[in-house]
Formats: sequence, C-alpha cells, structure tokens
Amino acid sequence: MAGQPGFFDVDERYAALSAAGDPLERLAAVVDFEIFRPVLDAALTRSDRSRGDRPPYDAVLMFRILVLQALYSLSDEQAEFQLRDRLSFMRFAGLALHQAVPDAKTIWLYREQLKQAGAIEGLFRRFDEVLAAKGFLAMGGQIIDATLIAAPRQKFTIEEKAAIHDGGTPEGWSRAKQAQKDRDARWTLKRGRAKPKPEGAQRQAIQIAVPVFGYKNHIGIDQRHGLIRRWTVTDAAQHDSRSFPDLLDPENTASRVWADTAYRTKRNLEVLEQRGLSERIRFRRPPRRQISEQQARANASRARIRSGIEHVFAAQKHRMRLFVRTIGIARAQVKIGMVNLAYNFTRLAWLSIRTAPA
Repeated sequence: MAGQPGFFDVDERYAALSAAGDPLERLAAVVDFEIFRPVLDAALTRSDRSRGDRPPYDAVLMFRILVLQALYSLSDEQAEFQLRDRLSFMRFAGLALHQAVPDAKTIWLYREQLKQAGAIEGLFRRFDEVLAAKGFLAMGGQIIDATLIAAPRQKFTIEEKAAIHDGGTPEGWSRAKQAQKDRDARWTLKRGRAKPKPEGAQRQAIQIAVPVFGYKNHIGIDQRHGLIRRWTVTDAAQHDSRSFPDLLDPENTASRVWADTAYRTKRNLEVLEQRGLSERIRFRRPPRRQISEQQARANASRARIRSGIEHVFAAQKHRMRLFVRTIGIARAQVKIGMVNLAYNFTRLAWLSIRTAPA
C-alpha cells in the first residue's frame, strides 16, 4: 500500500537516531541487561500472584521499561504512551514495530511483583558485581548524605494523624481508602537560604524552612568514581544520622568517610572507630560560639570532597525529575531504588567514555 512504512524506512529512522547520538543507544551498549535475567526470573517466580498472572512479556524487556520510567520520571500511563510514540524508547526496550506494547496495568503488575519479591536490592548487588568486573571498584573513600524526595501530599484530620502516628488505621477507613492514602510518608522541614532581593544585595541570605511531605533517599557513593554503592529509603522525618551505619561500604579500598555535620554524633563516630574508618565529618559550630580556625579550615577541605555527592542528587532531581507517585514505603523503595540503579547505569556510560582509549 502506498505510503505504508516498510522495514527499510524504520531502519533509516533508527540510523538517523544513532547519527544524532541517541543516549539510550549508548546506554544499551554499555549495560548488558541480560545479566539481570536470573535475578528477575527468580523474583517473578517467587512473587505472589494473587493480583494476577505473570505478565506475558519478557522479564528483561519489562525491566528496561522500568529503567525508562526511572530515567524520564514516567508514570505507567506515560510509559505506555511513550513506548508507542517514540522509536528510541521502542529500540531501547527491545520492542519491534509490529509487537504489542505492554499497557499501564502490565507495567504496574511487573513492578509490584518485584516489590513483593524484594528484588531491587538483588539487582543492585548484581550490577555492583559487574562494576567490579569492569574495574570500577569502590575506591578513594566514601561520601554519605541524604536528600528529600517529595510525594503527593496527604490530608488527614487530627484524629486520623493520631491513629497513623500510633501505627494504626483511622476508624471508618475502607480498604479502598487505605489503598489510596500514604500512611508511611512524613512531613519535615527542608532548610535552606533565600537569596536577598537586588535592593538588599549587601545583606546576607535569610534562612528559610520549607515543609516537604515524602521520603528520604540515603546514599553512599565512592569518592573515586561517584557511583552509588549503598542506599536506603526512610520517611522524610527520620534524621539523616540514623541510617549512617547501614550506608558504610566495607568493600571500599580506602578508609576515609566524608559527611555533613548532621552525621557528627557520638554513635556514628564510635561506629567509624570500631570499623577502622577515618572520619571526615564536618565540625559543628558550638552554641553561641565560632568554631576554631583549624576546624574551619578542615570544614572547607572536607566540603570540597563532600560536595561530590550533590552531583548525584542534582542529576536525580533535575535531569531524572525524581518524584514518588506510589503509595507506601515498600513501593517508594522500588521507585527510588530503580532511580539509584538507573543513575549508576548513566554514570557507567559516562565513565566508559571518559576512560576509553583515544
């Protein structure tokens, strides 16, 4: 039929995408997604099928779709549409033009099965093994920090808040309402500085606190390569320092640990000493006093190294537009864990270009 695209037309379009520098093609060339198949197959076999049968799509194909969602902050419905609309997405997922595209419900079910099986940590460990095999060992010490991840705000009455705080279910809530309300996320204050207005340029910026509802992404990266090596997810209200011991990577070849002042607690310093690690945590200013000149110099030096972790958070929040749309901390862990893993994919792609022979 006249005007109907043929295989050569599609090949020409793919060639044009490659010539333009398709970042997804570069990513697929660096990351062998087949390495995840054993973890994925095991997770899907163990998962509870009470919500439906296993999706009739290849496990790795579906995993690639979750990677696309993480890279571009796509909802299930948006992912379905973009897979139908964009050739670059189809090629990355491994879908031919004539193949059926997984719908939003199938994508949700697949991710739900991975959640039930607790597979995200296994996928993360598998990729860490690949990084080591490629020579990207955890080196140079480690940097630890956390960032707030917003979620849709929930409205509760005083009585409902009290019941949720005590770990219960508010009276009168149906099962349908429980499924729509996030009882795990929490409010906290995000502190920062407001820039002075032009007419007050000589004045210092004002400290502000903005309320945020959601979760925290706690991560530890290696100082040499900037790859995420350890991570955990909590509600937004949990203090950063509580996750510190779980983020320490015993595989790092160096002993230094950088962190901000929030992590300078007696407990964390004792943990570092017990594990034979060298602390590079910034010093706190004593109440109503200034820190010593020696501590100020140390803080400036430590801040230069510690700031490396801000590049990770900037990529996740601005380029990947990380936002938790799901309900409950278990699903938030899958969402944030996939973003952490996808970040490592893109970081490996960048490192591979940087270390490639000229």
